[in-house]
Amino acid sequence: MAPKSRTVGVPPKSQTFKDKSKPTDVRLSNIQAAKAVSDAIRTSLGPRGMDKMIQAGNGEVSITNDGATILKQMNVLHPAAKMLVELSRAQDVEAGDGTTSVVVIAGALLEACEKLLQKGLHPTAISDSFQRCSNKAVEILTQMSTPIELKDRETLIKSASTSLNSKVVSQQSSLLAPIAVDAVLKVTEPGKEASVDLKNIKVIQSLGGTVEDTELVQGLVFTSRSAGTNAPKRIEKAKIGLIQFCISAPKTDMDHNVIVSDYAAMDRVLKEERSYILNIVKQIKKAGCNVLLVQKSILRDAVSDLAQHFLDKIKCLVVKDVEREDIEFVCKSLHCRPIASLDHFTAENLSSADLVEEVASGTNKFVKITGIQNQGRTVSIICRGSNKLVLEEAARSLHDALCVVRCLVKKRAQIVGGGAPEIEMALQLAALAQTVEGVDAYCYRAFADALEVIPSTLAENAGLNPIATVTELRNRHAQGEKTAGINVRKGAITDILAENVVQPLLVSTSAITLATETIRSILKIDDIINTMS
Repeated sequence: MAPKSRTVGVPPKSQTFKDKSKPTDVRLSNIQAAKAVSDAIRTSLGPRGMDKMIQAGNGEVSITNDGATILKQMNVLHPAAKMLVELSRAQDVEAGDGTTSVVVIAGALLEACEKLLQKGLHPTAISDSFQRCSNKAVEILTQMSTPIELKDRETLIKSASTSLNSKVVSQQSSLLAPIAVDAVLKVTEPGKEASVDLKNIKVIQSLGGTVEDTELVQGLVFTSRSAGTNAPKRIEKAKIGLIQFCISAPKTDMDHNVIVSDYAAMDRVLKEERSYILNIVKQIKKAGCNVLLVQKSILRDAVSDLAQHFLDKIKCLVVKDVEREDIEFVCKSLHCRPIASLDHFTAENLSSADLVEEVASGTNKFVKITGIQNQGRTVSIICRGSNKLVLEEAARSLHDALCVVRCLVKKRAQIVGGGAPEIEMALQLAALAQTVEGVDAYCYRAFADALEVIPSTLAENAGLNPIATVTELRNRHAQGEKTAGINVRKGAITDILAENVVQPLLVSTSAITLATETIRSILKIDDIINTMS
C-alpha cells in the first residue's frame, strides 16, 4: 500500500508576507489616477492650447481652457485624483493663473516618482528630496526675476496680456488688459497692497454686442432697470438713499384672513394703507432724496404699485431688488450706510453723485451711477459678449487677468514666460544633481527632467516637434541665454522678453510649491481605508 503523500516543507503563507505588496499597489493606483487627470487637461496648456467643451448634468454647455474650471466641473471619483482638483483650486485662490500648469507639473512629478519607486527608493526619501528641490527651484526663480514698480503701467499690462493670450478672447487682449490693470490699481489701498480684495471689482455680464464693448465704470452699475413708468430716467446731482425697509402695506407675522363685510370698512383699510405709504414718501421727499435703492424683500413687495405712483410724482428714480449680498459692495461704493427704518431717513444718511441714469446695453437696461462723491475703492466692469459661451469665457479670462495684476501688486517681481523659467530650473537642478550624492542625486535629476514637461507641452500644443524644440531651448539656456523661450507665434526659439511674454513671479513659485506639496501627500499614502457603509 502506497504511503500517503504529504506536502513537506511548505509553511502556511503568513498574512504579513501577503500584504507586503499592498502599499506599493495603492501608491501606483494613486499615481495612475492622478496622472490621468493631469493628461486630460495637458492639451489645454499655453496660447495654442485646445479648449474643452463641458456639458453639465442639466444640459448646460460651457467652453473653456481654464484648468481650474475644467477640473471643477469634471466628475472625479478617485480620492487621489480629487487631490489634483483641489491643487488647481488652491492655485486659483493663491495666484489666479497657472491652474493648468500646476496640474501638468504635478503629473510629470508623479511620473518621476513612479520611476524612482520602481528603482527601489523609499517614498519618504523621495518626498524629502523633492521638498529640497522645490525650495531650490523657488530660489532659482527668484534670482531670474526682475523687480517692477506699480507706477509702471505698461509692464503690468504686458503681464495681463500674456495671461489673456492663452484664452478664447486673446484677440481682445489689448483692450481687456488695460481694463484689468486700471481696475486693480483703483481698488488697491496705499500701504495695504498685500490684501487686494477682488470682491471690490464687480464684473457684470451683459449679453449682446461683442467683447470689444467691454467697459470699465468708475462707479456703480445695477443690472435691473429702474422701476416705474413715469419716473425720471436721468438725474443729475443725485441724492441717493439705500433702504432696507419696504414701502408697501405692512403684513403681520402670521397668516390671517380679515373679512370685510361693508364698503365703509373697505374704504377705511385702503385709506389707512394710502396714508401709511404717503407718510413714508413724504419723509423721503423731506430728506431731499431723488434716487432710492431698495433691498430685495422676500415676504412682501419692496415697493407697492401705489408707492411707485407716489414716488413717480415726487420725481424719484427707484431701483428695486438690490440683492442682500450686494449691499456691502453698494455701501462701500457710495460711502454710506443702509437705512433700516424710516426714523433714520435723514439728509445726512444720504450720499451724493453727479449723475444717475438708465442706459441701454445690448438687450438689457442698466442703472449707472457715476461721479460718486468720496467714493470707496470699488469699481465695476461691464463684460459683453455675443453669445452666452463667449460671454462666460470672457468673464473668466478677465478674472484671470485681474488675478495676475493682483499677484504683481502683492509680490512686485516678474519673470519671462514661454517655458524659459522651467528649462532654467531644470538645467540648474541637473547641475546640482552632479554635486550631491546618494538618493538626492537621483531625485534632483528626476525633478529636473519632470520640469521639462511645460516647454515640451507648449511645443506639442503649438504643433512643433517637442524633442527638437526642447533640445534647442536647453542648448540656448546652457549658452547663458536665460530669456530664450518658445515663441509659438513664430514657431521658433526667440528672446521671449523682447516679445513681452512675461508673468508674475508668484504664479510660478506657487505652482512649484503647491505641486510639490501635493506630490508629497500622495507619496505618503500607503493605504486607502473605505468607511462608507
